[in-house]
Amino acid sequence: MAKYSTDIDKKWQRIWDESKLYRFDKNKKGKKLYVLEMFSYPSGSKLHAGHWFNYAPVDSWARVKRMQGYNVFQPMGFDAFGLPAENFAIKTGIHPKDSTFKNIETMEQQLKAMGAMFNWENEVITCKPDYYKWTQWLFLQLYKKGLAYRKKAPVNWCPSCNTVLANEQVLDGCCERCGTEVTKKNLTQWFLKITDYAEELLEKLDGLDWPEKTKAMQRHWIGKSTGAEVTFKIVNSDVSFNVFTTRADTLFGVTYVVLAPESPLVDKITTKEYKEAVNAYKEQTKKQSDIERQSITREKTGVFTGAYAVNPVNGRKVPVWVADYVLSTYGTGAVMAVPAHDERDFAFASKYNLPIERVIEGGESLPYTESGTMVNSHEFNGMNSEEGRKAIIEKLSKENLGSKKVNYRLRDWLVSRQRYWGAPIPIIHCDKCGSVPVPEDQLPVKLPYNVEFAPDGKSPLAKCDEFINTTCPVCGRPAKRDADTLDTFVCSSWYYLRYPDSKNSGKAFDTDLINEMLPVDKYVGGPEHACMHLLYARFITKALRDMGYLNFDEPFTSLTHQGLILGPDGQKMSKSKGNTISPDDYIKEFGADVFRMYLMFGFDYTEGGAWSDDGIKSMGRFIDRVERTLESCRDYINTPVNDKTTLDKTEKELNYIRHFTIKSITEDADKMQFNTCIARLMEYTNGLSKYINEKTKNASFLNECLVDFIKLISPFAPHFAEEQWELLGMPFSIFNTKWPEFNPDALIKDEIEIAIQINGKVKGRINIPSDFSETAIKEAALNSEDIKKHTEGKNIVKVIVIKGRLVNIVVK
Repeated sequence: MAKYSTDIDKKWQRIWDESKLYRFDKNKKGKKLYVLEMFSYPSGSKLHAGHWFNYAPVDSWARVKRMQGYNVFQPMGFDAFGLPAENFAIKTGIHPKDSTFKNIETMEQQLKAMGAMFNWENEVITCKPDYYKWTQWLFLQLYKKGLAYRKKAPVNWCPSCNTVLANEQVLDGCCERCGTEVTKKNLTQWFLKITDYAEELLEKLDGLDWPEKTKAMQRHWIGKSTGAEVTFKIVNSDVSFNVFTTRADTLFGVTYVVLAPESPLVDKITTKEYKEAVNAYKEQTKKQSDIERQSITREKTGVFTGAYAVNPVNGRKVPVWVADYVLSTYGTGAVMAVPAHDERDFAFASKYNLPIERVIEGGESLPYTESGTMVNSHEFNGMNSEEGRKAIIEKLSKENLGSKKVNYRLRDWLVSRQRYWGAPIPIIHCDKCGSVPVPEDQLPVKLPYNVEFAPDGKSPLAKCDEFINTTCPVCGRPAKRDADTLDTFVCSSWYYLRYPDSKNSGKAFDTDLINEMLPVDKYVGGPEHACMHLLYARFITKALRDMGYLNFDEPFTSLTHQGLILGPDGQKMSKSKGNTISPDDYIKEFGADVFRMYLMFGFDYTEGGAWSDDGIKSMGRFIDRVERTLESCRDYINTPVNDKTTLDKTEKELNYIRHFTIKSITEDADKMQFNTCIARLMEYTNGLSKYINEKTKNASFLNECLVDFIKLISPFAPHFAEEQWELLGMPFSIFNTKWPEFNPDALIKDEIEIAIQINGKVKGRINIPSDFSETAIKEAALNSEDIKKHTEGKNIVKVIVIKGRLVNIVVK
């Protein structure tokens, strides 16, 4: 018999491919199961251990489901546009298209070497025109629906990547890709109106089978606040502005108001003598990120505009300041300051000697930020905070100076990128007609190959005459194409819809087919995408539903986050640290199944952990042992002796292990608790090994145990299991067979072992019939030779029996 090796891997991969074993047939009987892992980005030339940890265990989960009768659809593709390929091109001179497709070819080979059930016929590559044509189509549908718009706005700018970043791509004030500190720029950009769906995005989270932490992150990012919008008027001016507050009950305590430095109101209201100071402060603010500006621990700074506003509830004139802790992109870009009841306002007022006036009774010290009883608030004195909020909002509404308002932290999705390697935005700019959509029959707007893409802060496509110069589809005059490309998250926001219909050249997808295939039943990927990809995909699904293309409103019914495989040093893997783990060498030495099983046994799937060479060597030895055990079992089955019709004691023990393993793996695999699944297989191996050494054996029973064992190990070691299945003389393929079912009767033992304690300490163990009465259990315990020597000559006060577990004998 050939020892398990990569030769066996290659043999079965070839057979699976030739037989089209895993091709999805939508007409096949069985419940549809759409299983999807977040597709990889081909920025590096090879898969690393983290990719394997994402893909291989999920394939094992899907294999169990296939054997349980599900019709599994498990596609694979590549998220192929983006900055890393472009930056690599700038560094090496290799064109992004060339490096990307070379890397894809390598990664396809590696993924196939994994032996997963991927439906390669449905492969999606986002940088190919037959895909991004439909990404452009999607943008145009959003534009027609009023969900895509263009405006000038302060945006996050990475000076290293030389491009705009969405808010979600800024981490702790730095570019999430390169780590460079982000600055602000005023640019005309394209936005998608995700805020139109803020309430539904929040509301529908409760019904999703997602990790609670991920749902909490989205809730926080959407950031719903219920309060009031209050109008303040500038003294001696027709200028007014609104502030949003959740604490209308503190309105009488407003002693100043603050505008964001970027607010267009600042220039309108600043008086002549304060103009220079305000302008200098605005320039200073441009160098700071939103994260820095909102930091609780950072010292607050600001400058007076020279203007005053009128508090609408008491007519009081309060100074108008500019301060960087207020953002123009949140709320109205203006806040009312109540220093006595807000820590941030208190710190600012203390620094600049502004009035601090209590209007809520509560704690002795200020600021007091909780609810309480209103004071110094005219006719509202004595009301509690909740009553006061309602009453003040009602008063403001009657006077047209305010109203009830719901506010969200979520901002519209900025999708313009001033880079080359992305899907061109399908808009033409005409001096006469303005922004004109590219006619759909002219899609795709192809990305030209010969482009100078060295970053200089401008869009590379703007320097490509053959691309940028065109004619207006409306008036026929010379016009310019939009020079920006789309954020790559637009490409990945809908790819799950393309997979089932990836060869459709006439539509992005067939609505009837997609409504039948979607939503995705199990989605697996990293938690780092909680407030980007996962939120964007939900928005796009809902928008397409409202356009009539879909009849469902959530893309991913169930979500699992895999953990992180760390380097042997316990640190996150990175090339710079030299601690990355490439699967290739290990697979050459041990085979794909050993590598897969080590990942599943060595780590909790949702936690991950540090890589260990010793661990994979141990798994290699386990597979060798399994192989020897199965060979011994087959040798006996092929030459049976003493075949019996009933099970004796040793056979009942093995039968118990068999059915306990079936039950445990069925339950644990469903929950993706793969490490315990492998542990149960190890126990089953021990049981088979012990039984095969018995003097008398039952060949037909052993054959049943062997068949179930190979089925149970098959999802976790698919190549190895196919080989063992063939050696057993079974028809191809084991993955067309039915998953074993446990027999509850086999889990009822004739005998059980119980512990015997004396005064709470274990002094012995006995085996007794499982149906023994309490009296019989007491008698057996007291008559045990181990126990007699501890109780002899002592007074037995009490005997406590806990059936099925222990007996405690109390002696004096």
